Amino acid sequence: MSWLTIALAKGRLEEEVIKILIHAGYGNVIDSITRKLIFVDEMNKIKYLVVKPVDVATYVERGVADLGFVGKDSLLEQEKDVYELMDLELGNCIFAAAGFPGTLLNRGDEPLKIATKYPNITSKYFQNRQPIELIYLNGSVELAPIVGMSDIIVDLVETGSTLKANGLVILEKMIPISARIISNRVSYRFNHLRISQFLEKVKKGKDAYVGNFIN
Repeated sequence: MSWLTIALAKGRLEEEVIKILIHAGYGNVIDSITRKLIFVDEMNKIKYLVVKPVDVATYVERGVADLGFVGKDSLLEQEKDVYELMDLELGNCIFAAAGFPGTLLNRGDEPLKIATKYPNITSKYFQNRQPIELIYLNGSVELAPIVGMSDIIVDLVETGSTLKANGLVILEKMIPISARIISNRVSYRFNHLRISQFLEKVKKGKDAYVGNFIN
């Protein structure tokens, strides 16, 4: 049996993905509490690399990892040359345009000032629709319209509580987001059987995990 190397996004989805892997018969070697970045499952011949979410697709695209667990937001923003194999239906949220109630998104020739951590997604969404002025921020984008830096923001919204706390509302829902499994193109071609077997077990693990959660 050949080895698989898997890049796992640490942070928001890490614990849920680990639980799915455990239900699938994998992942019991991963300890999210430690500072270790590499975990080796000798029994199943799997090496896990725990990396920042924005780096998962890069590790997979360059062939350092065969597979990766990552949010669809990173895939849309980075446009890496990888295969998307499975929607885990975890970490569900949406990209949304948000601002003060009543803020207009369509302004004709007047540029719409948008603060965001996702310039590529934002540009593509508004292209051929509305001229925009992008303001890149790496965090706390909700502050931008409050201080008059932008008209709106584009960001991931899960519960909407942060928007509400700052007097903002969703003006337009854009794109649904969830966690995905991706594959290196060469790995998928030459290690297809091993990857398919892994995906089949992960799907069963996902169904078992979700079933236990519902019950």
